[in-house]
Amino acid sequence: MAADGFELNAFLPYRLNRAAEFVALRFAAQYKARYQLTRPEWRTLAALGSTNRPMTATEVGAHSAMHKTKVSRAVAALEARRWLTRSEDEGDRRLEHLQLTKAGAGAYGELTALAASYQAELDALIGPTGMQALAVGLHAVERAIGKIERRAAREM
Repeated sequence: MAADGFELNAFLPYRLNRAAEFVALRFAAQYKARYQLTRPEWRTLAALGSTNRPMTATEVGAHSAMHKTKVSRAVAALEARRWLTRSEDEGDRRLEHLQLTKAGAGAYGELTALAASYQAELDALIGPTGMQALAVGLHAVERAIGKIERRAAREM
């Protein structure tokens, strides 16, 4: 234990961040090697592909917990690859709707196969008991986040 009584390795935000970074970086290395995608590009592609409907950049950011500048750069890069298109909102010209092209949907399909393979690798590495415990723990964290978000929305 540290002299001040604080044990960094027992601090939940620190532990969650370390685990998330390790898991995410190992997957990022795979899609970077295969498609030269950045993490924001992958997350934007995944958000659009998983909802299978047009989204605004704000919706992509909320879906993937990314800052708007990261979303904007990712959108520009995916558009340059011709993996997504933008269309102006008829009711509000400030908004653009983003949608995967046929090529983008194909890349998303290939990347989800890569993700499924990586998930199977993690499942085997962690084991069924560990995966079940992790799922229960993450569900508890997500429930707590939901409570905090609902409380904050009521206080507005």
